[in-house]
Amino acid sequence: MNSSLLRNALILGLLSALGPFAIDMYLPALPAIGVDLHASTREVQLSLMAFFLAIGICQLVYGPLADMYGRKPPLYFGLGLFALGSIGCSLAPNIESLIVFRLIEGVGACAGMVIPRAIVRDLHTGPEATRLMSMLMLVFSVSPILAPLAGSVIVSFTSWRVIFWAVTGTALLGIALMVLWLHETRPAHERAGSSLASAMAGYGLLLRDRHFLGLTFIGAFGMAGFFSYLANSSFVLIEHYGLTPAQYSGFFAANAASFIGVSQFNGHLSEKFGLPRVIRIGVLGACVPAVALFAAFAAGVDSLPLLAVLVFVSFGFLGLVVPTTSVLALDEHGEIAGTASALLGTLQMVTGAVVMACIAPFLDGSAMPMVTGIAACMVTAFVLAQLTLKRAPQPPARLTA
Repeated sequence: MNSSLLRNALILGLLSALGPFAIDMYLPALPAIGVDLHASTREVQLSLMAFFLAIGICQLVYGPLADMYGRKPPLYFGLGLFALGSIGCSLAPNIESLIVFRLIEGVGACAGMVIPRAIVRDLHTGPEATRLMSMLMLVFSVSPILAPLAGSVIVSFTSWRVIFWAVTGTALLGIALMVLWLHETRPAHERAGSSLASAMAGYGLLLRDRHFLGLTFIGAFGMAGFFSYLANSSFVLIEHYGLTPAQYSGFFAANAASFIGVSQFNGHLSEKFGLPRVIRIGVLGACVPAVALFAAFAAGVDSLPLLAVLVFVSFGFLGLVVPTTSVLALDEHGEIAGTASALLGTLQMVTGAVVMACIAPFLDGSAMPMVTGIAACMVTAFVLAQLTLKRAPQPPARLTA
């Protein structure tokens, strides 16, 4: 294996995982945070939604900055802000302070969400980009597999506040790796035409590109289905089904491993069948078990084993959707890769936050609201895939000076 490809996958994977790490690690602690800060379930979930909204909206700023000033300076700023927000979370005296510091933490974390995608596009396109993106996702998988387990261990033996000190240490490790091994992939001569005006023009171009938007929202609703699970699973599995935090972490890790494991076939499958066909297969495979799960629970079957199996299968197929839609959406926009990655990330994260907000009023302690959200998102992604990929896209317009 190419050593530089592996090194880039490790570093970019870690940077991309910082935001999810700050989510996944504290999921087992959500009930404990509510008790310690005397907050309701919905108030605790506000800290999660604040983080998601910050990650989504602020990508619109980091993307153009990465095109104008290079990839590394905005990453340094974002990671530093992320570390400061994490320290604030660890010291929060009440739920209101936690929400504010989670917002700050999210503003910093979104640099690691948007800029690594742009770096992948700087280095590769097509199947090669898909292969690097899938390798990046493999490193990224450390977060949803190990972070909840680490969080449950911390909650069991110490305080949930220690989680945010661990997150701070991870951010500092990311900064060190960037200094030592990550090279700038957007040299000065390529930044010459990048400005605030060109960024606004780029956003205008992208918002008129139906193919880009279609691919973005296929991935967005696929991720929103996962976010529906992410925001509610700790309450459903721990409080409704009676799992311990450690058991919940194993449950969560299994679904993450399914997603990441299947995503490793993307490079081979895209070379053999092409990206559009891989996406079609992925959305169909994610949709069918999600709809079956909804039908079973709507009929009164409240079964943890059934939930475990069908979510595992659905999220596995989702591993064929999220990396490939991102690669295909950015493929034709290399000259504004940072801006395109920012808009893609913003639309996806905001979609996820809106879906979580729509589910929140219906929470009743059962699994049904969560299951409904997952199924609705997967069906929407399936319909969008049929509309977006039914014909070849037209060549995109180009930015003019």
